[in-house]
Amino acid sequence: MIITKREFYVVITIDEDGYYVGEVPQLKACYSQGKTIDELMANIKEVIELCLEEESEENIPEFVGIQKVVI
Repeated sequence: MIITKREFYVVITIDEDGYYVGEVPQLKACYSQGKTIDELMANIKEVIELCLEEESEENIPEFVGIQKVVI
C-alpha cells in the first residue's frame, strides 16, 4: 500500500493568554493550541489526522492562499 502525504497550511495567531493558536482553513473545525510553536505544530498534526478521519477526500477544498489587507 502506498501512503501519499498531504500538505496543509496552518494559520497561527496568539490568544490573550499568550498561547499560539493554529487553524487549518481547509478542514472544518480543525484547530489547536500550544505554549510554543513546536508544541502547537505537534498538537495540530494530531488534530489534522482526526479531522481527516471525519472528512472525505472530495470534500476537502484546495488551499488558495492568504492575502494581507491594509486599511
